[in-house]
Amino acid sequence: MTETTIATRPANVPEKFWDAEAGAIRVEALLKSYAELEKRLSAAPAPTPEPDRPALLKALGVPEGPEGYCIACDHGLFAPDPEVNGRLHAAGFTPEQAQLLYDLAAERMLPLVQELGGDLAADRELERLVAHFGGTDAWREVSRQILAWAERNLPKDAVEAMAATADGVLALHRMMAGTEPAALKPGTVGAEDAELHRMVRDTRYWRDRDPAFVAKVTEGFRRAYGG
Repeated sequence: MTETTIATRPANVPEKFWDAEAGAIRVEALLKSYAELEKRLSAAPAPTPEPDRPALLKALGVPEGPEGYCIACDHGLFAPDPEVNGRLHAAGFTPEQAQLLYDLAAERMLPLVQELGGDLAADRELERLVAHFGGTDAWREVSRQILAWAERNLPKDAVEAMAATADGVLALHRMMAGTEPAALKPGTVGAEDAELHRMVRDTRYWRDRDPAFVAKVTEGFRRAYGG
């Protein structure tokens, strides 16, 4: 091959391919560099094709649409939400993953809901007592009287159980007012006394006001004390 003689290196010819003494392009160096480049290009891996996302999600078990999720919410705190399910489906959640998310939400929410429910129930019970006794001041005085009477006349565990609800407090008030048979004083020990203790603490007596059970308790007091 005949080299082209050029007095000055052209700007587009790299210096390593220019023979300054001969004033010509180093053809052999140029060919060698080209051959190495071609070798590298032929050894480069072929580009990886883009994955088929729908096929991949289907293979993983993701349903075709969000309606394919069968979420169980047996706890009753909330029901499956179509909008949430739509977002889970768009994110590629499998049915198992979607169910786990709902389960975790219930697990974290249940204690909070129970605590909130307990607070609301306690507030409602107090409001009921305040309304029954004619206002906050009247309730404050009556509650003081009920507590003092109950501590003198009732077993401690019975007082705690009955004071937990408005119905229990009203039952204590009726006892104090003499409209119910007086409860047992602490320290009684007979077998019949022990049974009456148990019956007084039974929710059928102080909360549910079960007529048959109340009559049974009343008859027990009548037999034991002639009252």
